[in-house]
This record gives sequence, C-alpha cells and structure tokens, in this order.
Amino acid sequence: MHRKCFHLARLTSRLMILMCRFADVANKIMFNRKRLTLARERRGLTGIQLAEKAKLTAITISRLESGQTKQPDSETVYQIALALNYPIDFFYRETPEELDPDTVSFRSLKKMSAKQKNAALWAGSLGLELYDLIEGIYQLPNPDLPEFGGQIDAESAARAVRQHWGLGERPIGNVLHLLESKGIRVLSLEEDNSNVDAYSFWRDGHPFVFLNTYKTAEHTIFDCGHELGHLVLHKHGGPKPTKSAEVEANRFSSAFLMPEHDVRAAIPRRLISARRIVEAKKRWKVSAMALTVRLHQIGLLSDWQYRSLCIELGKLGYRTGEKVGMEREKSLIWQKILSDLWARHLTKEDLAKKINLPYDEVERLIFQLAGDMPKKQQWTHTLKEVKTH
Repeated sequence: MHRKCFHLARLTSRLMILMCRFADVANKIMFNRKRLTLARERRGLTGIQLAEKAKLTAITISRLESGQTKQPDSETVYQIALALNYPIDFFYRETPEELDPDTVSFRSLKKMSAKQKNAALWAGSLGLELYDLIEGIYQLPNPDLPEFGGQIDAESAARAVRQHWGLGERPIGNVLHLLESKGIRVLSLEEDNSNVDAYSFWRDGHPFVFLNTYKTAEHTIFDCGHELGHLVLHKHGGPKPTKSAEVEANRFSSAFLMPEHDVRAAIPRRLISARRIVEAKKRWKVSAMALTVRLHQIGLLSDWQYRSLCIELGKLGYRTGEKVGMEREKSLIWQKILSDLWARHLTKEDLAKKINLPYDEVERLIFQLAGDMPKKQQWTHTLKEVKTH
C-alpha cells in the first residue's frame, strides 16, 4: 500500500513537472497583445498607420490589441515585426510591466501629448526589463537616499541631501555619476522632441530616473536635480503629480545644484550682469536662465532686476539654449558594464538579443554610448558568467 502511494506520489510529481513545462512552453508561444501595443506606441504609430505599413487591415491590428484575436498566424506576426523593426520573439515574451502614470513624476506635462507620454512610459517598461537583466549580472550600488518622514521644504531637503552625501557647499563635478553612485538607476529616453523632459519613480525600493537627452546638457543636469527632488520629497506623496510638486522639485534642483553660500561667494551682488551670469554658470554647469532664477530666489536680484535680466538673456538667445554648451554627462554605470561585456566579447547587440529588444531601443536607453567591439560570429559566453560581486 505504501509502495503504491509512493509510486503514485512520484507519478503525480512528474506529471506536475510536465504540466509546468507545458505551461511554460504555452506561455512562450502565445502572442502577447500588450507587447504589440508597446511596440506600436514606441514607434509613434496609430493602429491604422501600422496596418498600412504592415500591409494588413486596421481591423486585424485592432483585434490583436483588444485580444479578440488570440493567436495570429506566423505571416501576420512577421509583417508586424518587420513594420515595427522589432524581433519576432519580442511579441511572445511575458506581459510587460506597465508604469502607472499617476505614480510617475514627469518633468513637464504642459506640452506633452498623449502619444508622447505613452511612448515615454513604454520606454520605462523596456528600461525595467533591461535593468532586470543587468541586476542579475552585476551587483550595483544600493540606494542611499535620505528619508524625510515629515514636512520639509525644498531648500532644507536639498541641504539635507548634500549633508547626507558629504558634499558640503562645493559644486558637483558630475551630477549623473553622483546619482548613480547613490543607487539611482538612470537611463536615457532619446525621444527626439523637446516636450518630454524627464521622469522618475520608485520600484521595489529602487529609484529610477529617465532623462531625455534631446535638450541641452545644462538642461539635463537640472533635470537630474529635479527628479532627485521628486524621489526624496514625493516618495510618499499623493497618487498624482501636482503643480506644487513640480515647483518644489524645481526649487530643490536649484538649491541642490547651486548652494546659496557658494553662489553668494562666487557672484557678489554688485557684479551681477548678463555677461557675468553667462560666465559664472559654468561653475555649477547650469543654464544662464537657471542661474538667474537662483540669484532671484536667494535675494541677490530684485524683481525688477530679475525681469530685466531675463529679457536681456532672452534677446541673446539664452531662453531656448546655451550659445557655448558644455559636454553632456553620460552614464558611468553603463560605460563600466559595456566595457566589461566588450572585454568578454559581448556587445550591446547581445544585450538586446537577450531580452528580444531592437538594437536601437537599447541604444536609446543607454545614452548612445559608443565603443562596441567588432560584431562576433557566435555567442561565446553566457551573461551569467560575467556576474561580479
């Protein structure tokens, strides 16, 4: 009796294993409609536009995305993948993690269309998949952001973060590298439009920042400070970003990048002019307009002086850009990762293939960092072999 029970238990166990394996296979061969929506919106296409490009009917695309058609034929998937320039296998992966728009702190919302916002959010989903892969390979810095349980104003929070990180009052050499060293996962957006600036969010105890590098290097640095402000000031905030939260994040960024004592020491009140601002902004790696705002915030400019300088700088072209821009900051984490992979004859293309992403999407997420080794003929190492501790 016991022997029969034992054999039955073994048979049941083996059956369960086979069923699990079958389920895994079934999941892998099921077309994922959410991934179709993701790829379409990442490419900025409507359903009709995709249908035309893929030489399919609009109703075919609609039925696939709504789930009315569960399993398209291989030719249909091929046409879609070709039109979107996404690998076929991408559409058979698990459902992508969707970012909640209400918990994502966007740098700018006024000019952003729904189409642009959706594309930016889906970039976040792809970024999470890329980082999930990397987290399984490398040991990255743990988050080291101070917690502000009660009410705290932006200026005080900026000083507290500087103190927590031992920065003193000095200018920050490389803001992006600093954020990465404190455990913030930073990726680029490369959205090719000026309406999407940056956004940030917390996920499973890890802070993420996405930066659109379409604008000036100075603007992107200010975005870093702005998103850091959101991460420390609004981690436990309400479900939706508010206008007041944006104002607070701006003030935080100004105070964090341009500490009051340092600004006062570097720019005496009697020497303030448009020319002096253009020269001095290099110290903090900010735009001329951002420094002008900071001078007004700390009382070195009266309202009248502030308005006059803004007009003068605007006429000189500083409202929309910097005449002599600085070199753009790029990710040090990703540079180190790529260098390690290249040393092992692995490329960015290998990373893309590992999670079935188009090469261009990976490029757009990692600041277009260059330096790939020549493309190899075979996958000679598994990514797990390069795990570091």
